[in-house]
Order: sequence, then structure tokens, then C-alpha cells
Amino acid sequence: MAIKIGLEDAPPLRLAVYRFVLGGLVILGWAALTGRLGALRVERGQWRPLGVLGVLFTLQIASMNVGTALTSAAHSAILLNLYAVHTVVLAHFMIPGDRLTVRRLAGVVIAYAGIVPLLARQPGAGAPTLLGDAIMFASALVLAERTVYLARAVQRFDAVTLLLSQAAVGVVLLSLLSLGLEPGPTRWTPSLGATIVFQGAVVAGFNFVVNLWLLKRYRPSTLAVFFLTQPIFGVATAALVAGDPLTPALLVASAAVAVGIGLASR
Repeated sequence: MAIKIGLEDAPPLRLAVYRFVLGGLVILGWAALTGRLGALRVERGQWRPLGVLGVLFTLQIASMNVGTALTSAAHSAILLNLYAVHTVVLAHFMIPGDRLTVRRLAGVVIAYAGIVPLLARQPGAGAPTLLGDAIMFASALVLAERTVYLARAVQRFDAVTLLLSQAAVGVVLLSLLSLGLEPGPTRWTPSLGATIVFQGAVVAGFNFVVNLWLLKRYRPSTLAVFFLTQPIFGVATAALVAGDPLTPALLVASAAVAVGIGLASR
């Protein structure tokens, strides 16, 4: 919802740049306060995995913002939070011991089946588009891959290095893409400032730090259970703030994704 509000005054890629400049500053401040700046170093063999992580990060954020611009806030909330289900599937193949049981497979099937009615074309100005929904689905896949990759990398890298390398690569790549693809101006409004602070300080700063702390101690599929309320909260917020209609397909999809996450993470 915060992204959707910010897109009213800034193009999608540039909005992501603003978000991660502020997020990087918050992470630097956290590192300084906790005495972790000394751990900020990259050895020769670490550049490649950090580069891969930075590219995944850039692809995910860029596709998320562009997809949100092309669909509704409610659709974005549901489709992006499928990443918790994607994570369970990917973890089966990439994380030793994180197996895809019958219960988890049932959750995956329920979640995927629930979004099928959501993808039906909806007429009307400002309605969600199939292209926007497809981009959001792809963004969730990349986010799941990045989550699994982070779960493995956090065992070998310091959290400060991981967080700042993602922010640095993301800011550089997104800035270049924005300069080449987004000639329109930014309208600096109070609502844009508020959404940048929320996305940068809260999401890209505080939440990223907490997420890495959790991934270092728990399996990705185990953490997925805590995300089962996100599609429900996302749809409710979109209805209250943006006025998105609570259609039957939307309600079924949000419930199916929530149930799917709950089953898949057990």
C-alpha cells in the first residue's frame, strides 16, 4: 500500500532508489550504534555471491514496484505474499533437511489454486491488469529465491555486509535504469515523504535487519507461517486506504494464500 501511494508522485524505479538510499543510511546507523562497522569488509571470494544477491535484490524490487504500478494494491498484496509458498518449494531443493511434505504440498496447491480466479481480466479504468499481476507473481518468485539464498548466505556473511551490499548494488543498478527509462519528474509531496520514510526506515532498514536475524536461526519454511496474515492485512488496507473493491475472487484468493502459507510452513 505504501508503494502504491508513493507511485502517485514518483516513477517506480526512482521510488525504489529513494527507499534504499534511506534504508542504507538506517542500516549504517544501526551498525554504528551496535559497533558492527568493523565487520564491514568483503574478501576476494565473497564478491561473486554478494553480486548475485545484489542482482536478485534489484530484480525483485524493480519488478515489485513496476508490477504494483500496473495492478491494484490488493492484487499486489496477495501475489507478492505468495513468496512464502514459493519459499517452501525452493527450500525443498536448496536447503538440506527442509523437505516438502504432503501437508506442505497441499498448502502449495491450495495457495496456487486460490489465485486463479484473481487473474481473470477485470474491466474498468484503473482495474488490475494481467501484465501487472504476472509481474507481481514473478517478483514473488524472485523474492522467494532471494530469501532462500539469504538463508544460506547469512551463515557465512556478516549481516551488515549482506544488507549494505544489497542496498549498494540496488541503488546503483536502479539509478541507472531509472535514468534511462524514467524521464518524468518527481513531485515532492508530504505523502511521498511519508511513504519513503516508511519503506526506507521501517521496511528496508528495521525489517531487513530483523529478517536476517531470524533467517540465521530458523529455516525459511518455518518462518513462512508468520506471514500468513500478510495477504489478509494487505487486502484490508487496500480496501480501507485505496478503496479497492472486496470482490469474491479477492476474498477467496487472500484466504487461500493464507491457508496455503499456514499448511506449507508446517
